[in-house]
Amino acid sequence: MLHVVTSQTKDSHSAMLGEAFQLRHRVFVEEKGWSDLRRADGRETDRFDDEHAVHMVYIEAGKVIGYQRLLPTTRPHLLSEVMPELCEGERPVGANIWEWTRYCVEPAYRERGRMLSPVANALLSGIVEWGLDTGVGTIVIEMNPLWLLRLVQLHFRVTPLGVPHLINGEETVAVTAKFDERTLGRLRETRSASSAAVAASTLREPRPSNHVGR
Repeated sequence: MLHVVTSQTKDSHSAMLGEAFQLRHRVFVEEKGWSDLRRADGRETDRFDDEHAVHMVYIEAGKVIGYQRLLPTTRPHLLSEVMPELCEGERPVGANIWEWTRYCVEPAYRERGRMLSPVANALLSGIVEWGLDTGVGTIVIEMNPLWLLRLVQLHFRVTPLGVPHLINGEETVAVTAKFDERTLGRLRETRSASSAAVAASTLREPRPSNHVGR
């Protein structure tokens, strides 16, 4: 089941988030080789893991096996602060536009070939369910261009923001991906399920403020 963790519930989910940050370290530091993120405690965190971030943690049999983070574009985020070169025109900003970052899945639960794994499907479904519930309809993604076709097949409406750049040894392109009820229907169809991916008890928790402060 997928759990949504915000600043209001962070303290009560500290153990879950701790495991999620360890998963991030294994994937981005140990597997992908992003050595500048290495930490002695084996937990990958950055300055964007603040009170405005929304964390989504996938748990199966009591173990964290999937994770992703959403950041409001009305505040500093990766595209605005770390990879601005990926956006060639006006940067997408708005209360209904959030950035999707730090997506990661334990190796044993990833897709093999073209099919989306159940965990990956649940994570994407979680974004759409949360977005439809909170008024968010667009996500900004910095990703490998190979994901473009997959997102389109899942009924996201994808628009590149620029050409790919080589970042950390990997081709990366920034896009916006819009979604609606049709996207959610397609995701549920591909996993042969009609139920929600996000735990109902966490979906309607208050989300962090979008307000831009000085």
